[in-house]
Amino acid sequence: MVIEINWLAFFQVFAAALIGAAAIVTFYALGLRLLVRGGRAPVVSPAEFTDAITVITEKDLKRAAKQAAKAAKQSPLTERQKLLALVGAYGCFALCGLAVLSGIVIIVVGH
Repeated sequence: MVIEINWLAFFQVFAAALIGAAAIVTFYALGLRLLVRGGRAPVVSPAEFTDAITVITEKDLKRAAKQAAKAAKQSPLTERQKLLALVGAYGCFALCGLAVLSGIVIIVVGH
C-alpha cells in the first residue's frame, strides 16, 4: 500500500486558509477602527467567567462608557465623515461575514 500526497493541493489549501484568515482579521480590525472613528466605540458589559478571566466591575464599565461618550463628542470629524466611517465599518463587517459564509459554502458544497 502506497500513500501519495498531492502537494500542490496541500499548498493551495494552505494558501487559501492563510489568505482567508488574514482577510477576515484585517477587515474586522478595520471595521472596529472605523466604528470608533464614527463615534460608536463598543463598550461590553461585564459577564460572569471562570477565575482565569478578570471581570470588570460596574464602576469600570461606567467609566469606559463615559470615556467613549467624551471621545465621541471631541471627534474632529464632521457628521458626514462620521456617517461615512460607520458605513465603512458596517461594510467591513459585511465582508467578514461574506468571507466566513463563502468558506462554509466551499467546505459543504465542495469545489
